[in-house]
Amino acid sequence: MEEKEITRKDLVKLDDVTYEIPTSYRSDMRVPARVFVNEEMLDDVLHDRSLWQLVNVATLPGIANAAFAMPDIHQGYGFPIGGVAAMVIEDDGVISPGGIGYDINCGVRLLVANMTRDEIQPYLERLATDLFHKIPSGVGRGGKLDLSPNDLDKVLSRGAKRMVELGHGTERDLEFCEENGCMEGADPDLVSDKAKKRGSDQLGTLGSGNHFLEVQAVEEIFDKKIAQVFGLTVGAVVVMIHCGSRGLGHQVCTDYVREMMPMIEKWKITLPDKELVCAPFKSDVAQNYFAAMQAAANFAWANRHMITCWVREVWQNVLGKDAHLSLVYDLSHNIGKVEKHIVNGHEKSVVMHRKGATRSFGPGRPEIPLLYQKVGQPVLIPGTMGTSSFVLAGTQESMEKAFGSCCHGAGRRLSRAKAKHEVRGSQLREELQAQGIIIRSDSDPGLAEEAPIAYKDVDNVVQIVSLAGLAKKVARVVPLAVIKGG
Repeated sequence: MEEKEITRKDLVKLDDVTYEIPTSYRSDMRVPARVFVNEEMLDDVLHDRSLWQLVNVATLPGIANAAFAMPDIHQGYGFPIGGVAAMVIEDDGVISPGGIGYDINCGVRLLVANMTRDEIQPYLERLATDLFHKIPSGVGRGGKLDLSPNDLDKVLSRGAKRMVELGHGTERDLEFCEENGCMEGADPDLVSDKAKKRGSDQLGTLGSGNHFLEVQAVEEIFDKKIAQVFGLTVGAVVVMIHCGSRGLGHQVCTDYVREMMPMIEKWKITLPDKELVCAPFKSDVAQNYFAAMQAAANFAWANRHMITCWVREVWQNVLGKDAHLSLVYDLSHNIGKVEKHIVNGHEKSVVMHRKGATRSFGPGRPEIPLLYQKVGQPVLIPGTMGTSSFVLAGTQESMEKAFGSCCHGAGRRLSRAKAKHEVRGSQLREELQAQGIIIRSDSDPGLAEEAPIAYKDVDNVVQIVSLAGLAKKVARVVPLAVIKGG
């Protein structure tokens, strides 16, 4: 289909932070395309293909209510990043690898320390250096574990649970991890040998790009009651880990995109963009992809779990045996799930696609830890290495408005190439260190790609989230030390 530019006149303003492209915009749309942004952010959204991609998502079979985009929306593969869609299974709903993403179960994990910012300040330089050397990061960088085929299959089947079985971490860590760190439908036999080979030495590694490990401090509390439940106080030190399934997840997505592509005509699905390639969820190939995706998701949870163990090891080596880090939550943002939601007044089983978007379940949902049942699950929105990040809580309003979904970060506004053109990594390093932010990275170009100017204003993004009711602000944290790969 010929792509045409979407302009402000194509958008219907529903309220100050919600705009919609109605089904009248294009004859193949099954539902509206709805985006949570404000006037200030519209220009950023309109300058790339992300809204066109969202309209395309609105054409997919089985889609319910609307194709949603979170405030961090930007152009992706097939779906925009920040895209959310629920496909009703009984209405021949589909699953689309591009709606889940290449870095399957990329996610964010937050740990809270039993020490304050002032207490760790004298040790920060050493902490940053030791963490950088302990946890491998960078393009293609392998880790300290090289798994045999049998060991890897057990990780793909059991996820973070397998790591606990091997003596890494605790049962409590599993309790505060989405899906308890393991999707039970995973099938390692449906993950290709090439994908397994790519992942065999990458367990416990950060990777590159926007992946990071940050030591942060709680700067501001917005809701004392919920912050207390999450274990957060002003001055508390937290550690945020952002990474996913590395090359293994990327290969799983690549494999099944290729497998589905020639079958589209057989299923009589008309796609406005081949990147939206999908399969009816009840079909064999969809079920195979879903089982392989769950295996990749399990690998990602095991990856973050292993990184957590090594962070704790460094933490105690530097700060002493009484220094502890407790898991607040581990939250996924590139994942497909079968969930039950209200669609047109009736509870339906849907295939939830959240790509660059997270779950934001409100109080009472059985999927969230018992401790958080009365306040809603933690929602983690990282900013950039030079700004703030936020901890929020899921809401009932989010359940009603967007299938319990929220954004996953600030969202890019400049491509990596443009960011490197505008920013010198060495100069950025000096500027951040002048602000008191310790940087450990072996790549100045990698730093430039992730410069704060490459991202939207996270304060504005979180304000939209709050006004839209997608999540409730709990705390703001600021970076003290940043560990990144190149």
